[in-house]
This record gives sequence, C-alpha cells and structure tokens, in this order.
Amino acid sequence: MDEHNERGDKVRTYRDLHVWQKAVVLTEEVYAATRAFPKDQIYGLTAQMRRAAVSIASNIAEGQGRQSRGEFLQFLGHARGSLAELGTQVTIAGRLGRLSPDVEETMMARLGEVGRMLNALRRSLKPPPMS
Repeated sequence: MDEHNERGDKVRTYRDLHVWQKAVVLTEEVYAATRAFPKDQIYGLTAQMRRAAVSIASNIAEGQGRQSRGEFLQFLGHARGSLAELGTQVTIAGRLGRLSPDVEETMMARLGEVGRMLNALRRSLKPPPMS
C-alpha cells in the first residue's frame, strides 16, 4: 500500500497519520476529563469512555499495520464505531452533569474532527468506481 497523509507526505507508520495523532489527543482529553468523575464511576462510565477513546487510535494503528487495503478499511470502520460509542458516552456524561458544557462541547468538536478525518481516509483508500 502506498499511502500519504493529508499534506501528501509518505506514511511510513500509523504515527504519520494525522487522524491517529488527533485520536491520541482526544484520548488524552478523555482521560483528563474522566479523572474528575466520582470514584463509583471508575468501572462504569469512566472505564467505558476511556476504552472507547483508546480503541479509536488503536484501530487506526492496527488497520494501518495490516497487509491489505480491505483490512485497513475494516479497522477504520471499527474506529468509526468506537467514535460513535464515545460520542454517546460524552453526551450521557454531559447530561449527568459529569462534564461541564464547555468540556462536552470541546470533546464533541474533537469527535467531529476525527470523524471527518476518518471519512476522508476511508474515501482515499477505496478504489475509484469503474466506469
């Protein structure tokens, strides 16, 4: 697979993918935000949000490390699923008053950004339609 990132730079590893880099920043933000959650949530919403966030970047990395475009696309699909899961959890945390409106809004914006980048990467990996 001959891959390039958004600036056209050659992708040598998943670490060169801007979407992976943004997903890691999102994960850091989730860990920081959930640190303030009540201790009784450590095995509930806290763990679920952290697991979903980690899963986004992990699936991007695993997919990029696979042997075929089809496998990469499959793992990007898994990353999108984890992104949707985390979006739901951020909404729930906001409604429960665990996240301030500002933090919730920032996270939702980051989720949207990562989602758009995942969609663009998926489009770039799909073969052009036959005419």
